[in-house]
Amino acid sequence: MANSETALPARGAQSNVWYRLLLLAIAGLGGLLYGIDVGIIAAALLYLGKTVQLTLAQTSMIVAAVLGGSMVSSPLAGVLADWFGRRKMMVVSGVMFVASVVIIVISQGFVPLLLGRLLQGMSGGVIAVVVPLYLAESMDADNRGRGTAIFQFMLTFGIALAALIGWYYTRQAEAVIALAHGNTTLILAAENHAWRGMFLAVVYPGLMFFAGTFFLSESPRWLLHRGKAAEALRSLQRLFVAHKAEAELRKMQTLLHEQPDAAQSAGVQSKEQDSLLRRKYVIPFVLACIILACNQTTGINSILGFLVVILRHAGMSATHATQGDVVVKLLNCAMTLVAVLLVDRKGRKFLLKLGTGGIILSLVAGAVLFLSFESKRVDVRSELAAAQSTDRVTLPLSRLSAAAGDAQKPMMLTVVYSYGSGSQMVSVSSDDANPVLQIAPEAGAKGKPLTIEHAFYGPIPSENTGWLITLCLALFIAAYAVGPGVVVWLTLSELMPMRIRSTGMGIALLLNQGASTVIAAVFLPVVGNYGYYGMFLFWAGCTVVYFITAAFFLPETKGKTLEEIEAYFEKSAA
Repeated sequence: MANSETALPARGAQSNVWYRLLLLAIAGLGGLLYGIDVGIIAAALLYLGKTVQLTLAQTSMIVAAVLGGSMVSSPLAGVLADWFGRRKMMVVSGVMFVASVVIIVISQGFVPLLLGRLLQGMSGGVIAVVVPLYLAESMDADNRGRGTAIFQFMLTFGIALAALIGWYYTRQAEAVIALAHGNTTLILAAENHAWRGMFLAVVYPGLMFFAGTFFLSESPRWLLHRGKAAEALRSLQRLFVAHKAEAELRKMQTLLHEQPDAAQSAGVQSKEQDSLLRRKYVIPFVLACIILACNQTTGINSILGFLVVILRHAGMSATHATQGDVVVKLLNCAMTLVAVLLVDRKGRKFLLKLGTGGIILSLVAGAVLFLSFESKRVDVRSELAAAQSTDRVTLPLSRLSAAAGDAQKPMMLTVVYSYGSGSQMVSVSSDDANPVLQIAPEAGAKGKPLTIEHAFYGPIPSENTGWLITLCLALFIAAYAVGPGVVVWLTLSELMPMRIRSTGMGIALLLNQGASTVIAAVFLPVVGNYGYYGMFLFWAGCTVVYFITAAFFLPETKGKTLEEIEAYFEKSAA
């Protein structure tokens, strides 16, 4: 009998361990899907525009649509998570992700592509609010940082997985294109299969996440704040052995009833009590909003989404650009693992300062490298005007040799043009088999006037320069992963008091995704007209603001319960 009594706690403890692993695995899959949302478009851009007619603005919109969808769904996700619970919203996000993949894979034009990407972004927006929220409310104080960091690690792994998928399909497509010997039908089929295959491959983790959410319990803190103490205890008993589960519940109840508004703990709360404008809520809310907005103005999502395109313009071949993409994103995973080990030891503040400082250095170095060859470009719009016949341009690059400076170096002509509306960009290299610029209207643009907006002719950077820029971007990713990448999700969930946590997280993420959407939407038009160095310097300037906020205004929250953090801001506001 004694043996059976001692075995029961052991079995219970083992059950707790397995449930915590399941919780982390499902939450990790949520991070994986969010990372895939961001990363899968990078390699797909190599072929998407060749099989679906898109302007520069439309291409940028398809990249930015994920961020725009997330911007729309983030504030709604917070409200709905308060109404229906965290777990149910995780189920909804899984449904949206799977549906978005289906729409994208079968799309034949810009509008369905945009709608599919928007839905993909909406699923990511729900995940970005609800999964860190669920983890923060379910994990104990000593493990909360590590648990939320696993979400970020899986997010970075999702980005790396998307890069590996892109590399695999790019290698396949390039091999077929090489064997096609100019057969346009075969080339088009290979390009079409490549980008659709990239998107279809990511539906499987979406199905796993959707199925896994049905095995989770609801957040114990959400249940307690809805007056469901018995259900909250059952949820805690799946996480901890019986005595610790009861102790955690008592601690939550004690801290909850010590608050001035604790009488409303059963879920009946007045509008005044929940207002974000109350003094004790304003400081943590504003801090979270600044950090979330600055997190995107580092340029992280634009760099991840356009990384292959950036490396191509830095002088690398398509294959080497996708290889560089994989290397950078695998480094992102590795450095996130380092951050997972450090976040509960060194603290949030230290990692943010270290990370933002590294980001500033890498962006400035990248800007200098791009300026080294972009500054040598010359404006050749007059030469294009001379070669223009009605609404067409045919111009061999040999005619531009006088503008080259050093005719022995490989050169590239980049032209931004439009027929009425919707800018497009075309590039021709002197190393091409047929180095001739040809601009002609598509069927829908016939009869509309041709406008040459910009025409730059300059040296192609060497592949060594491309690898140096890859190194700068690798430093950028490493610094981001160690600091902002992990800490931002913790900051978002830890700073917000319980009574405004869902709504406040949604609004903060709205600012986060709004900043990211704007940057991604203008990225291609800006670099097409002005170059990459200006964009890199802008991001570096924004990150200086991020560093100052982290160094001088953010409190350390390591090792504190959510209720203790809330009490700290209450005292500050008193």
